[in-house]
Amino acid sequence: MQPQIVGILLAAGTASRFGSNKLLHPLADGTPIAVVTFRNLRAALPHIVAVVRPDASDLERLLRQEGAEVTVCTRAHEGMGTSLAHAVGASGAADGWVIALADMPFVSSETIRRVAGQLAAGAQIVAPRWQGERGHPVGFAARFRDALTGLRGDAGARNLLRSYRDAVEVIDCEDSGIVRDIDTPADLSAE
Repeated sequence: MQPQIVGILLAAGTASRFGSNKLLHPLADGTPIAVVTFRNLRAALPHIVAVVRPDASDLERLLRQEGAEVTVCTRAHEGMGTSLAHAVGASGAADGWVIALADMPFVSSETIRRVAGQLAAGAQIVAPRWQGERGHPVGFAARFRDALTGLRGDAGARNLLRSYRDAVEVIDCEDSGIVRDIDTPADLSAE
């Protein structure tokens, strides 16, 4: 039986540096950033849980139309760690999670597949690396469920990666998208 690896799409941020809701901002082909990111994740994993803010009904609707299981984190304002904990808690039983940031639409589905594949093969924590720089998405095995659901604040899983650095398996890849997030409109200029 195949291990069940669940994709987590973190889409509950405030986009304060972008100036508007960046996750709804269309890329060159007209598709919103978060939808492109979801589609890349969905191409690699069958079960995706997307976490959104309470005031993100348009984003929630779009992601549901795409087939995401969407959960609303009422405490999203506390930060990424709180949203991640909420999403993992809402994901049900899983053998691992691949955690993707909704503002990273340029990560290839092949990279996501490779991260998920390493988890399915028994890795504890998996992270891709491009030209020496570690990026996203990051995979965590089921043994980290309590640690992930216990996260709070804005640090996300950064402290877990530090605490368990010996458990991190790095996958070298040719995917510059793993280090390219969209924080400001200028970040789209290289599209």
